[in-house]
Amino acid sequence: MSSTLHEFQFAYYLTYFAPTGTVVRNINGKGGMGPLDHRPATPADALAELLAGNRRFVTGTRIHPHQDTEHRTAVAEEQRPFAVLFGCSDSRLAAEIIFDRGLGDLYVVRTAGHVVGPEVLASIEYGVTVLGAPLVVVLGHDSCGAIRAARAAMTGEQPAAPHLRAIVDRVVPSIQQAYAQHVTDSDAISHVHVRRTVELIGGRGGMVADAAASGRCAVVGMGYRLADGRVTVLTQDAPTAP
Repeated sequence: MSSTLHEFQFAYYLTYFAPTGTVVRNINGKGGMGPLDHRPATPADALAELLAGNRRFVTGTRIHPHQDTEHRTAVAEEQRPFAVLFGCSDSRLAAEIIFDRGLGDLYVVRTAGHVVGPEVLASIEYGVTVLGAPLVVVLGHDSCGAIRAARAAMTGEQPAAPHLRAIVDRVVPSIQQAYAQHVTDSDAISHVHVRRTVELIGGRGGMVADAAASGRCAVVGMGYRLADGRVTVLTQDAPTAP
């Protein structure tokens, strides 16, 4: 790609998509467009950065930040991700792609149906308390196979195989909660499941809950649409810039 085209894409990003305060280094440096030096330090800034990246992904104006050889060398000794991304392990839910991020930006934890267990909680707490990420995102999506399998198991249509019980058993309570709210559409159930997962991560009195209570971190739920690539914030208390 020509340097002129890189510069045009970059100027377009700065004008329409970059969060306030973004600082740029070496626009014509090694690897084409230089990496973004701005590392969001607050939950609101981190959320804005992710949403800006998703807008670039949806509109086809990605800038692929932090994917050059210079940045790869820079983060080899230390990682400082600005968000923990806990999502479904669906192959179409690649966080660095749909949020237009690069090396060292996101601390990613994934399980089928974004089900929570001790290892997941420990990994998320590590991202918040040790790596200092100011944001935790729970990312679900439409047409979720884990929700479909759990519903089939509940009705007896398709009992879960023994090795899938660990996933199904953790999704069923979300479906029961959705039914109690008269929610039966599969995609709407996935939103309930995301919100319940947010509560499991941030409401257990653990380190993430403490960080959220102090304002150092926020836990936000998002839903991803496979067809158009757009994410939507699903939790009402998402952080906003002052």
